Amino acid sequence: MRGWLGGVRLSGFMVVMMSLVVLAAFVLVPTFGNFVQQRQTIAALEASVVAGQEEVEQLTQQQERWGDPAYITTQARERLYYMRPGEVVYLVVNDLPADLQPTAEKPVSADVVETPTDWMTQLLASVTTAGLAQTVTEPTIGVPDPEPSTESPAP
Repeated sequence: MRGWLGGVRLSGFMVVMMSLVVLAAFVLVPTFGNFVQQRQTIAALEASVVAGQEEVEQLTQQQERWGDPAYITTQARERLYYMRPGEVVYLVVNDLPADLQPTAEKPVSADVVETPTDWMTQLLASVTTAGLAQTVTEPTIGVPDPEPSTESPAP
């Protein structure tokens, strides 16, 4: 090993070239890092622009629907239970199938029973569960618009 290393001679040209390679590495590595970061930022911004355009398109379609008198009439009937004079409207309160109906609840006992619980453990579990939640649900303001139905109202 020593014989091989001893056979390598460093000339002035070799030293200049090595220093240029090291200098180029010092100059180009941060620039390349900035380039990659900017490309990621551009990709994220393009994705947000596409999402914004889709939202604008949906809102435009919704605005066009609200310009249609038939849609407004349908929404007034479904949401606000409006009806025309002389119409008879039946409101079904519980339209679940029999297998989805809630079962009869057990009778409540007359005795007061204290459940042994450690409130501090439950509080700690609640706080940690809330802090470690991975998904965030966005709050909805008001009543969300239902998708328009293709069914015609019953006569």
